[in-house]
Amino acid sequence: MAVTVILTPGPRSLWDEPVAIAVHGLAPAQRVTLRASLRDEKGALFQASARYEADAGGQLDLARAPSLGGSYSGVEPMGLFWSMKPETLSERLVKRDVQTPFVVDLEVYEGHDPQPRKLLARVVHERSFLRPGVRRIPVREGSLRATLFLPPGPSNVI
Repeated sequence: MAVTVILTPGPRSLWDEPVAIAVHGLAPAQRVTLRASLRDEKGALFQASARYEADAGGQLDLARAPSLGGSYSGVEPMGLFWSMKPETLSERLVKRDVQTPFVVDLEVYEGHDPQPRKLLARVVHERSFLRPGVRRIPVREGSLRATLFLPPGPSNVI
């Protein structure tokens, strides 16, 4: 059986929405390392990793299984996202263009080696900042510079 990574709600979500991560198709009690990485708009690399052990059925659910070490320990369903650190310590994760998503690579490697080599599964997840249909309107009036974001549908908010 092939190892697969299951993301809920799916391959795309809003930046502030929780993502459930599960891995299926592992051997019972198999040790794996999960890695998350993204490159920001300047090309800076941010990464996190965590070591896990599959349950007796060969499944791994980050909402129930504790990380045995890595970037964080314990049960942290979103740990791979919040614990990402820059490759270069002076870098900060900044989003300048909210119209494009951050692309997060999630990988599952065999074993708990510091530099795991055998890739078992990989999935790409897009973390967006705008819901589909949101209108972005630049505002320029005198010295005022702003951006108005309007939800989809008829807008009589203003």
